[in-house]
Amino acid sequence: MGVVVVGSANMDVVARVPRIPGPGETLLASSFTRGGGGKGANQAVAAARAGGAATAFVGALGQDADGEALRHSLTGAGVDTGAVRTSGEPTGTALISVADDGENAIVVVGGANADLTDLDSRQREAIEGADVLLAQLEIDPQVVLAAARARRPGAVFVLNAAPSQELADDLWAEVDVLVVNEHEAADQAAWLGAPDRGLEGAVELLAARVGSLVVTLGGKGALVIADGARTEVPAVPVTPVDTTGAGDTFVGVLGARLALGDDLVEAARWGSVAAALAVQRPGAQSGVPPAEEVRAAR
Repeated sequence: MGVVVVGSANMDVVARVPRIPGPGETLLASSFTRGGGGKGANQAVAAARAGGAATAFVGALGQDADGEALRHSLTGAGVDTGAVRTSGEPTGTALISVADDGENAIVVVGGANADLTDLDSRQREAIEGADVLLAQLEIDPQVVLAAARARRPGAVFVLNAAPSQELADDLWAEVDVLVVNEHEAADQAAWLGAPDRGLEGAVELLAARVGSLVVTLGGKGALVIADGARTEVPAVPVTPVDTTGAGDTFVGVLGARLALGDDLVEAARWGSVAAALAVQRPGAQSGVPPAEEVRAAR
């Protein structure tokens, strides 16, 4: 198995608004849609669509219409869902406001994702077969740690430390590649005892803590530090329509390219192009571009 993603799956409920509302403000939406989401499921779809890397998802879905729809979205993208647990809790939901400039604000209701408190035998078997293991922090961090420890020797563990939360020392010890955006980098630096160091200070601190580091910078591209070398990966200039799931597209494609044998810099270049294409269309999973589009845009 090339890539195994351990993480969350949500039904995204999206309202299109002129701007992100402030506290106490009510805005009228111009449209309303539902579609597949959740950082884990998004990254699994992105990895599968990257082409060439077999992809499986380890997570939990409810016994409801949203759970059925999300299974269909995953399998339709080519993701193996044999290690997805069926929960008695409702499928997770994300309430998303998307502004006309493409920015978003998201509230997540965990639902069935919170039922993933351990790994069953099917899930461990899937993880043990991975060449690259991807995880995020929308599920119990103890499950993320258990998954990292269950991977076979030589498998690469990529942690997307999002949403931000403090990492335990034993989880830090398992990370091969850390992926964060600039805000998450600052958060992790603060938790490591070095607040207010700025981006460069945070990058220096995190690069000393993990083997390899990728910092995504939105429209400014990404910064990759691997094997002691620092490489700036430029962004593809685009006009965003919806930034929801763009970071997940980057991480999923990066993981797939690592599984296919690319080095971290080349994998990040593929991820950057895929994310640029993703922000030009609405939806998290529906916006993930297929491999042929990414290849043509490189």
